[in-house]
Amino acid sequence: MTAPASAGSLPPAARGLRTALREGRFAVTAEIGPPRGADPAAVTEKAALLHGWVDAANITDNQGAHVRMSSLAGSLLVARAGVAPVMQLTCRDRNRIALQSDLLSAAALGIPNVLLLTGDHPCFGDHPDAKPVFDLDSVQLVWTARTLRDEGRLLSGRALSPRPEFLIGAVENPFAPPTRFRAARLGKKVAAGADFVQTQFVFDLPGFERFMTGVRDLGLDRRCAVIAGVGPVRSLAALEFIRSKVPGVYVPDEVVRRLRGVPGDRVAGEGVRLCAETIEALRTVPGVAGVHVMAFGFERGVPEILERAGLARDRAGQHAVGGGGGAR
Repeated sequence: MTAPASAGSLPPAARGLRTALREGRFAVTAEIGPPRGADPAAVTEKAALLHGWVDAANITDNQGAHVRMSSLAGSLLVARAGVAPVMQLTCRDRNRIALQSDLLSAAALGIPNVLLLTGDHPCFGDHPDAKPVFDLDSVQLVWTARTLRDEGRLLSGRALSPRPEFLIGAVENPFAPPTRFRAARLGKKVAAGADFVQTQFVFDLPGFERFMTGVRDLGLDRRCAVIAGVGPVRSLAALEFIRSKVPGVYVPDEVVRRLRGVPGDRVAGEGVRLCAETIEALRTVPGVAGVHVMAFGFERGVPEILERAGLARDRAGQHAVGGGGGAR
């Protein structure tokens, strides 16, 4: 995976993820959900909790089809707080004109990373009668971003100058059926131009290792940084929600038994320990370039999780203990 040559023009805080991947360090990203309101502190306070611990933070784009502060605004606030943002952009609410405009706007404002998704249907959100767009899908949007960046032209064929600068990210779910095709599906996104991919939650390590075998067999790990999704389960209610409501997440029986086997007031702590252990295990999987920590509303717990996993930071803001399989 090769970053654009002009990456050096970005400020140091904005080069976190780019630098980590280029240097072969085990990368860490996290997630920030913008507020249902116009308070900038709701974003900057979360970013402050992650500062010095992550290489970048995703800003979700009306996640779950629920109205929130825009990902573009949230990304600017996160950058001002000293954390490299990953601006998420979905196809649900925009046609190809608006999608290209937002990508150019992100580049003009110095946002260094974009994560491109199809998006949840509005029927699942707080405006179920909203008209969905889906003019493009995620693979087409990745290809569009690469066309803007690497070829300097719009989908209309018209030239643009200067070209945008950003790393292009995509998502993948290793556990969605049929699982045997998931690596090949990732291959489509890599061929379209994805520089990195963040996965759905990993609770099933053997299943994820099978996915990574397919990724390595196709040589995708040499062309795209695979960042595995993890997160702490902090209550039995959260466990049931993840198992029943989050598409494509598989929680093995042994994980369910472990979390149900402790008193209710200790489930959160056990979930943190399980998350840290999962990160430790993922660091040994060949081809894994990092982890994406999804701790919704629990950003304050991310440093503890990373420290338990052996990913403490030194004063320079880099991981003092590097990853094994993720080095590239």
